[in-house]
Amino acid sequence: MAEVQDVVSGLPEGKQEQALEAVLFAAGEPVELEVLARAFGMPSKQMQELLDNMRFSYNQQNRGIQMLRLGNAYQLCTRQEYAACVHAVFDKKREVSLSAAALEVLAIAAYNQPVTRAFLEQVRGVDSSGVVASLLDKGLLEERGRLDVPGRPMQFGTTARFLRCFGLSSLEDLPPVDENGALIAQLQLEEQPEQP
Repeated sequence: MAEVQDVVSGLPEGKQEQALEAVLFAAGEPVELEVLARAFGMPSKQMQELLDNMRFSYNQQNRGIQMLRLGNAYQLCTRQEYAACVHAVFDKKREVSLSAAALEVLAIAAYNQPVTRAFLEQVRGVDSSGVVASLLDKGLLEERGRLDVPGRPMQFGTTARFLRCFGLSSLEDLPPVDENGALIAQLQLEEQPEQP
């Protein structure tokens, strides 16, 4: 890490942002804030301010790429509205949409994580092993260790890829639910003038 800090500290004044952009571009996946802060030899708060300023700049300039904040990590990626162009150039097949069962498992996991397969099956009322395996393969769920009970069942949670795919910065961005698990509609009522 000292070698990296030596390289970064040797950058001309004002080139940290460009170096950070190059690092995130080359990574191709989310990079943790703490990793970037250590590599650049700066406090996490200062690194976060630099990254947030860059995110704002990308949004203001309405560029073809954007910087995403995924929990405590950052990533450069193309904007959704240009996905068809990217797919056409790279001749990639359109990603298969998720089944209703997969979306259901993801929702249960996102709001209750970490969860066991038994918990998912209890909530859904059906076997979920195939759906969980598929979501693990797609990188939308990940293993989160074992529960400390007899049988030591595996626990699962959502990933940074889940956040990216659903356009969330963190799990706090999920819509709120009531005590019955139903989504609460977020309506803003306009003030109506009083009637005479």
